[in-house]
Amino acid sequence: MPDQLIYAMEVILNGLMAGVLYALVALGFVLIYKASGIFNYAQGVMALFAAMTLVGIMNGQVPFSHLINATFGTHIHYFGWNVPALFAILLTMAVMVLLAWAVQRFVMRHLVGQEPIILFMATIGLAYFLEGVADLMWGSEIKKLDVGLPQGINLWIDESTFNIFGYGFFIDNLDVVATVIAALLVAALVAFSQYTKQGRAMRAVADDHQAALSVGISLNFIWIMVWSVAGFVALVAGIMWGTKSGVQFSLSLIALKALPVLMLGGFTSIPGAIVGGLIIGVGEKLFEFAIGPLVGGATENWFAYVLALIFLVFRPQGLFGEKIIERV
Repeated sequence: MPDQLIYAMEVILNGLMAGVLYALVALGFVLIYKASGIFNYAQGVMALFAAMTLVGIMNGQVPFSHLINATFGTHIHYFGWNVPALFAILLTMAVMVLLAWAVQRFVMRHLVGQEPIILFMATIGLAYFLEGVADLMWGSEIKKLDVGLPQGINLWIDESTFNIFGYGFFIDNLDVVATVIAALLVAALVAFSQYTKQGRAMRAVADDHQAALSVGISLNFIWIMVWSVAGFVALVAGIMWGTKSGVQFSLSLIALKALPVLMLGGFTSIPGAIVGGLIIGVGEKLFEFAIGPLVGGATENWFAYVLALIFLVFRPQGLFGEKIIERV
């Protein structure tokens, strides 16, 4: 088998793995948009905030230590203990639920009935606010996140493909784990929305707020629940991306890469977020492999947005999104 074809197969596999990580971020957007019609620009910063909080808890770091030391002249930075990864994840999830309650209590409940652009601008403000709070709480330096996930080349895949093709595939163990976790997460979210009382209530709110209210569904509870689930998704995405590239403020920019994923898959479809992520992941890797050398490389920076623009022109609702029909 030609070497170029074998290398293209490796590129496709790595693209699928990268697409799963994009899809994890896109899931948070979809959940909030389905339930409230809000495009949450802060989803990427929520992933950053969750990852920084997780690292801070695991390392026993004192929140707001820089501010406390500057105010009182102290030199306190750490409590002097380390928290096990699983317990730290649970504590971080509790923080994200508290954040969801605070967002609904102090921001979103005051904007009910406002135009979508107002809600969108509110999430932009929320994004910068959370970024500033994360900086004050945990500091701005790059942090290493290690929750025990395997990393490095998957020797089993490498040896198996070498025996078949005479050429080993470099697949990162972390990408394999992320793929499995994303599949389980999507299955759990679909099951939750289809087979639980709260999930059916969430779908009812997504279809019609007033009708949901008329049958006794609490919009405040549903929105807090949705923001909490989106916070959990952000935590999972933050763990994966933080483990892969370190916890740093550029982590919040992954939200921008999720936008083309949403445009392809549709803003209202959970499976669409996964399919869109896989298309973007594979597409950008293959395009860089085939066309990149001809145009000087760096096509991964813009390929996804060009593809999304094409979809906006010919299918604005995406592959799985609901077509909006306005009758006048």
